[in-house]
Amino acid sequence: MGRAFSKSVMRSRVSAPALVAAFLVTLPLSAFAQDGAAAAGQDTSRASDSPSTSEIIVTGFRASLNAALADKRVETAAIDTIKAEDLGKFPDSNLAESMQRIPGVALQRGDGGEGKNISVRGLGADFTRVRINGMEAAAQTGGSDIYGAGNNGRSFDFNVFPTEIFSALTVRKTPSADIEEGSLGATVDLSAPRPMDQARDFVFSATARGVWNELSKKVDPRASALVSKQFGDSGFGILGSLAYQKRHTREVGYSAVDILSANQNGMFCSPIGFTPQSPANSATTGADAANCSTGNPRTSDPAAYQTVYDARRDDMPNTPGSGAFFPRIPRYLNSQQTQERIGGTLTLQYKPDDDTDISLDMLYSRFNVTRDDNYIEAISFGRSASNQGYPMMSLKDVQLSDLGSVEYALLDGVDVRSEGLHSKYSTTFKQMNLNFMHRFTDRLTVDARFGLNRSVWKDKVRMQYFMDALDTDNFSIDYTGGGRTPVLGFGFDVSDPNNFLYGPTPGAGVVTGGFSLQGKPGTNTTNGLMAEWNAHYEFSDAFKLHFGGQYRSSDFKQRLTTYYTADTLVQALPAGVSLADLTTQITGVDSLWGHGAPASWATLDWRKLADTYNLFDARTCTGCGEINPAVREEETSAFAMGTFDLTDAVGIGLRGDVGVRYIHTSQRSSGYLNLSDATSPTGLSGQYRSATRSYDDWLPSANIVVEPVQNLLLRFSAAKVMSRPALTVLAPTVTINAVTRSGSLGNPYLKPIRANTFDAAVEWYFRPGSLISAAFFYKDIKTYVQNVNSLIPFNELGLPVELLTGSNTTPDEEFNIATPTNTPGGKLKGIELNAQLPFNFASGFISHFGVLANYTHVMSKINYCLVSSEGVCTETTKDDLVGLSKDTASGTLYWEDSKFSIRGTVNYRGPFIRGIPASPGSDLVGNRSTVFVDASASYNISDSIKLIVEGTNLTDEQNSLYTDSQRQDTLFQTRVGRTISAGVNVKF
Repeated sequence: MGRAFSKSVMRSRVSAPALVAAFLVTLPLSAFAQDGAAAAGQDTSRASDSPSTSEIIVTGFRASLNAALADKRVETAAIDTIKAEDLGKFPDSNLAESMQRIPGVALQRGDGGEGKNISVRGLGADFTRVRINGMEAAAQTGGSDIYGAGNNGRSFDFNVFPTEIFSALTVRKTPSADIEEGSLGATVDLSAPRPMDQARDFVFSATARGVWNELSKKVDPRASALVSKQFGDSGFGILGSLAYQKRHTREVGYSAVDILSANQNGMFCSPIGFTPQSPANSATTGADAANCSTGNPRTSDPAAYQTVYDARRDDMPNTPGSGAFFPRIPRYLNSQQTQERIGGTLTLQYKPDDDTDISLDMLYSRFNVTRDDNYIEAISFGRSASNQGYPMMSLKDVQLSDLGSVEYALLDGVDVRSEGLHSKYSTTFKQMNLNFMHRFTDRLTVDARFGLNRSVWKDKVRMQYFMDALDTDNFSIDYTGGGRTPVLGFGFDVSDPNNFLYGPTPGAGVVTGGFSLQGKPGTNTTNGLMAEWNAHYEFSDAFKLHFGGQYRSSDFKQRLTTYYTADTLVQALPAGVSLADLTTQITGVDSLWGHGAPASWATLDWRKLADTYNLFDARTCTGCGEINPAVREEETSAFAMGTFDLTDAVGIGLRGDVGVRYIHTSQRSSGYLNLSDATSPTGLSGQYRSATRSYDDWLPSANIVVEPVQNLLLRFSAAKVMSRPALTVLAPTVTINAVTRSGSLGNPYLKPIRANTFDAAVEWYFRPGSLISAAFFYKDIKTYVQNVNSLIPFNELGLPVELLTGSNTTPDEEFNIATPTNTPGGKLKGIELNAQLPFNFASGFISHFGVLANYTHVMSKINYCLVSSEGVCTETTKDDLVGLSKDTASGTLYWEDSKFSIRGTVNYRGPFIRGIPASPGSDLVGNRSTVFVDASASYNISDSIKLIVEGTNLTDEQNSLYTDSQRQDTLFQTRVGRTISAGVNVKF
């Protein structure tokens, strides 16, 4: 399967090598630059940005690149930095999107196409730590179901924060002993500005923009302001910043929800006279020799049905239909969001001289989202005979690909649903740091930090609602027109609400509309505390000793409330009320998406539905069940590290750091029993479970930098690293469904994910502001965490037998239990190529150009557990790490002078795996490659006023998910459109 997935890279419509060409072009240019400089008698020694009459004075974007390059050069560890090009002006409109330009960083986009998480060198967001102003932070928020619905792990959601409140971010790719543990991929530092770092006593900067998206058709406000004041020679300063954004997004497209083989839900309704008959005769459903169900005649074409019947998978040769694959719920979608993001910082700083620095940093951010998803879908594909699903559909025509994927199908007896999902959620983040630094003598410096932060993600409302049209004829799925997504034909007017039903079920598994509040609201709260001190003693110019200690705690609590009350029952329409009174229309999807989408479709208006039945007011929460998992971690650590610079002693540049960090981790996890069956007896949800454990780690690390000739750096790094499992899987919660005999167990005894790492790099700083580099990285991942399924008799789970009441399940029956488990890891290795080339070797117009380019190739293999017995894997497969793109690349071309600046950026991310295994018959869920193009420009009207224009996703790229590495059946594909913003910045 690994080879199959690799082939999908070759089938991508845009190849990584094509984008890397920009990088390769810079190589001869750099050689020309060096030769030209030498010929002209220019100094090509260490980079210097001090202006002279023969040099170009750089500002804005180029200045931010130069400052970041200077940071990279002097560090002994491998870092990459992005700095604000002006106060309150980050290079990109989103923090995660800014990091795309860093080698080895791949962006993971969320709803509306906005950057949300990152992976670094093939390791996903859960393996990346984020620090804000030097303190580890957690930021979780919600999202659509296809992107995981919400973040319950350790990954950091960058879209919670406005970029304007930060002045720099640094991605640290190799560890050192003075940086706390917890990352396999990278440590990302976000830094807010401070008053005493400003060049002037008083600074004011404000930016206002209008942001327009071609799908939402709205212009939204985005504004920020920063004020900084230094109070004369007192050494005291204060800085405050504030940012606000309101954003409307619209996302349209196609979703299959899942891809299942035709046998999964019981095969289609067989033709009259076919043996064996499907479905079998049933007095309950009305199935007989002539009818699939009551009033739903058998109309399947014998040849079409035989085609599907004969399609068999190699592993299921005796199962009819196991080799024919159809969407689980084929549907068009329309998603609209209203986002509101507000953030601010306040810093008080006392810095009377270079020997003392005391500051208090405060940061606040709030992210509010109201989301409305609407679908028009064929719900029968996702049902079995018990609820009038698959076996009640007649197959009149079908075409299958050589691999079994449906290419065309025409069916009768299809239940069509108009579904909606209304949700509201918010994330609030607060942090305060007190920082102290003082140089007591010429040799001894001490610094300390104390910080508190709190992240709260509230899922306030999640209301699902739907109305159904039963046994409709001539529904079609058509891929024959080309493209990745099908044309869906519904066979009737889906815009007419009179064609749908809403009310109580008439029985026999028939569903005629309904609603659900899906066990919400819920809250995730993470409280963090950190206290540390560090001492730095300078024995000589060549050697310094650094040592210190740190205490950190992270207190994670999740609260979910599930309702089992009578007011969740679907009621008949009130007298005098029709569906036309409770519905609205979804319009515009046909023009924005195409692919046969209807011009409009009717949907319930959630406000009218809630008002009509008092759905929110009537909730008394009688008999509520609550799930309250909690995980508290405390880390106590100490480190000792020596830094050295032996340049003068050995005659060549030689510097670095060597050290070790010790960490003691104590963990307490607790949770309650979660009842998945509403008929379970009251009171059992109060059963409390807890577990405690601790473990120790010694993590040595070393970073060595050799400069054999001037401006050529060789970097070497080796370390032991560790990362902790996601918080939610550590809680000892139990979820049991007695009807389906399935469940899940948390595992508070999961071991950390540990690895040994090695890095080597060569960096050539051949001109001021210029760099060409290549890096190799290797990680030997010792352990991994996967869900392992085991069949375990209920009476061996240690749970009360009362949970089986009303389920017809006996205590000795086996349950399919999923448990997160430590499994063997694997090796990861890769290369990074990077170039930064301002054209300052030229003169005139050409001298204002510059190029950035990078390319990363990563390889890894992990054994995945597909089938297990008694907790032991019995069938495995080897493939790439989940979330790893083998190839990523980025290229930026810019032009800038003292008045005008313009740049364009292309970012490529190769295909990657989202999940292993997938549904039966499919080996994985993957994400196709993407190419995003962004651009920005600014013009300085004066020293105080600047005009800004930015555009994102200029090529209207679409994200596409698929199932199975061979068939690559489209699972989800949407369009988010182009976004343009224009504004003005004022500063003085």
